[in-house]
Amino acid sequence: MLVLDVDGTVTDSRHRVTAAAREAVRRVQAAGIRVLLATGRRYRDVLPVAAELGLDGPLVTASGGLIKQPRDHRTLFCAGFAPGLLAGIAGTIVAAGHEPVVYTDSFREGFDFHCRTLESVDAAGRPTGFGDYLIRNRSLARVDPELAETPPPAAFAGFAMGPQAAMEQLETLLAATFPAAVSLHTIRSPRYRDWLCEIAPAGVDKWSSVLRLAAGWGIAPEAICAAGDDRNDLPMLRAAGLGVAMGNARPEVRQAADRVVAGHEDGGLMELAADLIGG
Repeated sequence: MLVLDVDGTVTDSRHRVTAAAREAVRRVQAAGIRVLLATGRRYRDVLPVAAELGLDGPLVTASGGLIKQPRDHRTLFCAGFAPGLLAGIAGTIVAAGHEPVVYTDSFREGFDFHCRTLESVDAAGRPTGFGDYLIRNRSLARVDPELAETPPPAAFAGFAMGPQAAMEQLETLLAATFPAAVSLHTIRSPRYRDWLCEIAPAGVDKWSSVLRLAAGWGIAPEAICAAGDDRNDLPMLRAAGLGVAMGNARPEVRQAADRVVAGHEDGGLMELAADLIGG
């Protein structure tokens, strides 16, 4: 099986699926290798990517927090927080001066996340990076001013957004406050101005959800090749039989990979396809 990240792997810097990705997926599938997308994107946001690549199998979304089947939008896996944990996390985020965003499996209801507000501005009254996110996604939000006190019980993941240093400090704070209870990583938002501190229950990441699907298909971990470019790809690149970093990947991702190919806009996936099937 070949597992592909989306942003920075199958899409270019303008968030379009590359011709190399389309051809690589076609060739790999023709050779009998199953292709799976594993992304930090919300389920709704990855559907058009999967369709363009001709993939109709399950999608690992929200960095492993949610697996859904596009053919009927059936949920195959949805992570869950221990009772009381998410309220503590959300309260810590607010106390640190940030806003929590919480994901729920609500695609069929027409929304994707819960937040306390639909506005975030700087001292000059201009939208912050998080404010820009809210403006562009307000139709997919449910506003709950009491979110930090009473988050939705069916939430499976969440995040806060802000400058890199602030999000890395928040990650450190959450890891110290809730040791062994949460899965955390801070990544650059590929489609927005700021960084994300992504939060999931402990043990939940892209690789854990890839393994759920692989086990059902009888595919051993050593028979999996995983390709990506950012910190949320590290667990699967380290654990897969072959971990591949795109040439545009962060330095720590390239260092952790077994193989580095050309960048996402330089035919890296065609290079990987040739490695897997020859030619």
